[in-house]
Amino acid sequence: MRAAFLPGNREVELREVPDPSPGHGQVVVAVRASTICGSDLRAIYREHLGEGPEAYQGVAGGHEPAGRVVAVGEGVHRIGVGDRVVVYHISGCGQCDDCRRGYQISCTSERRAAYGWQRDGGHADLLLAEERDLLVLPDELTFLDGACVACGFGTAYEALCRLGVSGRDRLLVTGLGPVGLAAGLLGRAMGATTVVGTDPSPARRELALELGAVDHAVAGSDEELTALLGDGAETAVDCSGSGAGQLTALRHTRRWGRAALVGEGGRLAVDVSEVLIHRQLTVHGSWVSSTVRMGELLQNLVRWGLHPERVVTHTFPLAEAGEAYRVADSGAGGKVGVVWPDA
Repeated sequence: MRAAFLPGNREVELREVPDPSPGHGQVVVAVRASTICGSDLRAIYREHLGEGPEAYQGVAGGHEPAGRVVAVGEGVHRIGVGDRVVVYHISGCGQCDDCRRGYQISCTSERRAAYGWQRDGGHADLLLAEERDLLVLPDELTFLDGACVACGFGTAYEALCRLGVSGRDRLLVTGLGPVGLAAGLLGRAMGATTVVGTDPSPARRELALELGAVDHAVAGSDEELTALLGDGAETAVDCSGSGAGQLTALRHTRRWGRAALVGEGGRLAVDVSEVLIHRQLTVHGSWVSSTVRMGELLQNLVRWGLHPERVVTHTFPLAEAGEAYRVADSGAGGKVGVVWPDA
């Protein structure tokens, strides 16, 4: 089979490798869609950090896959051949408190392995996965929908659930990349009365408006946001991963409001008394999602009639994975996906 590897220095290598065989509790998935995440770009494609959860071990890349099961090993009971599945991209130890709650992302065991980072991921014709890491993809959703849920939409949904976004709230989204677009679309579906988005890129602001992810899109100055939100939004989520975006989200959350930080990276310098304590803010650090929450999201997407693939602006076959990464790295559009012909 073919698989794409990320040696660093903005390079992609397509190689022929042996087909995987399932062991106990494992399945083989024929990948049909595998989208590219900003963390892949930041920590693997551009450079190799080589530490902790971001230690890339020279495996097939891609941690946002969806596909169809083509083989199962012994001890597999819940998933069968032919099932359409989304792969939760962290395979934890399965025994710690975090894993037992479904938050394999927070597993600290030495056995923790992320697809596309420490074990082979979705930029390949076939993917070997643990049964416990799979979620059944509803028939109403496409494989590309499922790939978007595997990380980006799951991450946004987790943050919005922690904030308890509802029809009582306005929502501020800082950073209108793929995760920010997801946050806006999901926030609207969850009942937010107004969604305001910020991004320094005119192209991203325009795309967010075209997709209906936000009601208003601005560069993010204090004057613009005060004109739109007055003393601030009841809820805010930063998806920019920049200190400036994070501070904007906090400063324009109203008193007694709730904010979540999901964008990775950046350094935040904040006057804690003025911005947080005196304004009685609740601030969440939210890292990806749980398998339980992701399964809930898949069902809600069907109820809402919302297809995450709408944020995908470019798709490429596996043979053109290098071009897919170049386009994603340019930051000019929305989500970029690697797809197979029968997806």
